[in-house]
Amino acid sequence: MSVREDTDTAKTVTDAALRPFLGFNLRRAWNVIHADLTATLEPHDLRMITFSALAVIGDNPGLSQAQLATALSVERPNLVPVTDELASRGLVTRERVPSDRRTYALRLTASGASLLARATTAVHDHESALYADLGEADRATLIAAFRRIESTGTGRS
Repeated sequence: MSVREDTDTAKTVTDAALRPFLGFNLRRAWNVIHADLTATLEPHDLRMITFSALAVIGDNPGLSQAQLATALSVERPNLVPVTDELASRGLVTRERVPSDRRTYALRLTASGASLLARATTAVHDHESALYADLGEADRATLIAAFRRIESTGTGRS
C-alpha cells in the first residue's frame, strides 16, 4: 500500500479539543475574513495595512507617522514602507511639521481620498455579505467583546 493510499484511509482528524477556546475560534474566523478581505481589496491595489492607513489618515489629516503607527498597532519602522508606498503612488503627501523638522504630517491627496471612498464601499459590501447571518445586535455584541478584550491587554498582572 502506498503512502497516499494509507493517508486516504486514515481516520478523520478533529479539532474538537480546540473548539472550546475563544482564541482558536477567533483565529479560524479571522482566516475566512482575511481571505475575503484580501480578495475585496485586490482590485483596488490595496492590502489591509494600506487600506487601514488610508482610512486613519483620512480621519486624521496631518497626523504623524508615529501617530499612525500607534493607531494601527504597528511598529514605526514597519510602517515606513507603507507610507513610502502610499506616497509614491500619489495617495498621500508627507509634509514636514514646522515645529519639528523630523516629523512629517500625512494627508490624503485627491486620488487617495477617491480610492479610499471606493475601497471603503467595497469593504462595507464585503462585511455585509460575509456577516449576513449576523444581525446588528450580534455584530454590536462582538465588537463590544473585542474592545473589552483589547482594553484588558494580556489579562495578567
